[in-house]
Amino acid sequence: MTKEELLSRISIDMNVCFGKPCIRGHRIWVSLVLDLVASGWSVADVVGHDPGLTPADVHACLAYGAEMSRERYVEIPGIPAHEGYEEEEADG
Repeated sequence: MTKEELLSRISIDMNVCFGKPCIRGHRIWVSLVLDLVASGWSVADVVGHDPGLTPADVHACLAYGAEMSRERYVEIPGIPAHEGYEEEEADG
């Protein structure tokens, strides 16, 4: 499945879940699935918890998270934020 096909499984609708990215056709936040996988759940665990989901839905959440990480950074405690990043931006 291509990245575009995976991302098409995600919806953002201001009238559903406060506009947070969700799995299309469900009220399951992408961030919830990412948190579950990050805490050690397997794809099978996530799908088993909600039989309406498919492995492709979980992969879609991972693809969305990967795309988001290309667009912004999250500060990590104890690590200097964007070391050298400001210099790269200034050089343009």
